[in-house]
Amino acid sequence: MTAHVEVMDLVAQMKSAERAFVLATVVRTVSVTAAKAGAKAIIAPDGTIVAGWIGGGCARSAVLKAAREALADGVPRMVSVQPQDLLAELGVKAGESRGGIRFASNMCPSQGTMDIFVEPVLPHPSLIILGASPVALSLAAQARTLGYHVTLAAPAADVAAVPDADERIDGFQLGKLNDAKRFIVVSTQGKGDEAALRTAVAIDACYHAFVGSRRKMASLRAKLIGEGVDASLVDRVKAPAGLDLGAITPEEIAMSILAEITIERRRGQRLPVSA
Repeated sequence: MTAHVEVMDLVAQMKSAERAFVLATVVRTVSVTAAKAGAKAIIAPDGTIVAGWIGGGCARSAVLKAAREALADGVPRMVSVQPQDLLAELGVKAGESRGGIRFASNMCPSQGTMDIFVEPVLPHPSLIILGASPVALSLAAQARTLGYHVTLAAPAADVAAVPDADERIDGFQLGKLNDAKRFIVVSTQGKGDEAALRTAVAIDACYHAFVGSRRKMASLRAKLIGEGVDASLVDRVKAPAGLDLGAITPEEIAMSILAEITIERRRGQRLPVSA
């Protein structure tokens, strides 16, 4: 088995396990370089090269920096490592970008050029739904069609229909979560509100929401804070959940919540529209 096949096998395994990583691929080389076009490496979020090889220190620091940035914003990058004299001919400095290419200086004696494509591979965004209300079940079904990894947690006795979810948990104890971008919605609607909300506020996520009125949320807030929960954690919960679309049915409410989550999910990813 070639090293290339081994890297791609590991890529498939890590994607299946919902692990975040970067796949770096050498797409072009000029003159003498340690790695050649087609060389690949898997880079973990901590900067460790898990498998493969894309050359030595001449390119590594620039690629690892691009990998960290790519994991942060989800956007692929092209890195061109070139000798200083070639950068000067192009009129760019190390660290500058032009035409979607980030330039870096090759300080090694070989003085070769390498272009490396840095591609972030991120887990499916994670939607955690606490509760088995009609809104919760509709939210799970709609979110799956939009590519979310859906976890539905609720006592088995409260679940009247089989939920359309990737993972089903009996109760509100979630256990270990993956490193995906998380969104949490409490949709218990009277069945375990306080217990579910206590779990939700303790989890780090991009979005916390409660399906219920402001008055009900205020009452639950007072209870949790009275029992020692940090007020700043409770106050990040949006209530009522969702955009104000005038929604009435469970399906419409679920849609309004997903619309609000989409805004948060895509924040910073869309380019401004030119006039």
